[in-house]
Amino acid sequence: MLSIRVTAPADLARELVPQLRAQPTVIDLAVVAGACDAGSGDLLLFDVAREDVNNIVRLLRHAGVPAQGAIVVSEPLAVVSDAAAAAERAAPGHPADGVLWAQLAGRSTEDSRPSWSFFAFLLLATMIAGIGRLLDQPILIIGAMVVGPEFAPIAAICYAVVRRRRGIVGPASVTLFGGFAACALIAWGVWSVLYAFGVFTYTQATTGEATQFIVSPDAWSFVIAVLAGIAGVLSLTTAKSSALVGVFISITTVPAVGTIGLTLAVGAWAEAGAALVQLVLNLAGLLVAGTVTLFVQLHAGRAISRRVESRREARAAADQAGSSTSR
Repeated sequence: MLSIRVTAPADLARELVPQLRAQPTVIDLAVVAGACDAGSGDLLLFDVAREDVNNIVRLLRHAGVPAQGAIVVSEPLAVVSDAAAAAERAAPGHPADGVLWAQLAGRSTEDSRPSWSFFAFLLLATMIAGIGRLLDQPILIIGAMVVGPEFAPIAAICYAVVRRRRGIVGPASVTLFGGFAACALIAWGVWSVLYAFGVFTYTQATTGEATQFIVSPDAWSFVIAVLAGIAGVLSLTTAKSSALVGVFISITTVPAVGTIGLTLAVGAWAEAGAALVQLVLNLAGLLVAGTVTLFVQLHAGRAISRRVESRREARAAADQAGSSTSR
């Protein structure tokens, strides 16, 4: 169950109350009259089954709530209620599979904007990856994968493509590709200085069996990225966000960027090119898989919503016909 708080002008709130009460997935509707805008607005509080929250938010949007008030969705720690159980049964699908598109939209908008924190984490991950390649330590490569924040703008781009939000694609692309380019250049400069002072050798920077996969792109690189992209989007859109750590460890984006900076510093152009190919293959797999997964989820959700709505209309028509006959 999810909790929704709606603030709206009193006349609009009065129109919404019967519509919300008619929804079998909505429970515990409470109306606090005059609670907003110095008494001119009302506050509506209710819970709704997660699987049906998109339909309820759509109802509120079409009624004009965002323009005159606000919709706030939150997730309670626990709901102990027979009515909640009945609402869950009335909703289509499983609660863990419900995609809250409004939440995804807000997260994508936020993740698309460049920030110092994103750049700091990406740069740290890039340097850790470079050290991992230099020392041939896979554990450092895994650490860099976990620290890297690049999946957030990747998911934002996928969402923007599926939902046709051009205002998100541009900033998210700048955040992602610009961040990678800037971190690679900084790493190149740092490693160049260290190489000039003899801190490490050409051989150390270009050899290492345990981390050779970074500069050995192949078809499997793309396949793994596709699978990771599907898992990543599913973890973001459902209640299984803990799976994201596994996604981070599956993709070779940050390790490739770190290796590019390291190998450019010593003039190993072939390895730098191979790492770049690895980066491109991983990004392509992630973007394609993420976009397709979101597209399927969107249209599957719409199909389920239409089916449920048609059943509700048929049930309402049958009830109305039955009441007319009894009269």
